[in-house]
Amino acid sequence: MTITLTAGQHTWIDARIARGDFTSVEDAARQVIDERIAERAAEEDIGDLAWAKPLLDQADADIAAGRVVSREAHESRMDTGLATLKA
Repeated sequence: MTITLTAGQHTWIDARIARGDFTSVEDAARQVIDERIAERAAEEDIGDLAWAKPLLDQADADIAAGRVVSREAHESRMDTGLATLKA
């Protein structure tokens, strides 16, 4: 396979080879492609949020049943806990 880089791409890669980030243009291309493949795979995994529905349903049920803590109460608990840790 032959890949033709733009002048800007070549300049960017050459600069990173000079500072030791890559050993060659081929090494740079492989690493950058591998990184992008990993990013795409992560994006695809995040796309399916069906696993979260039961958690949201439970949270909605807790709210409806009044099993909640006000922000003020939560902050007070956190302040007390932090004060205990600092003591």
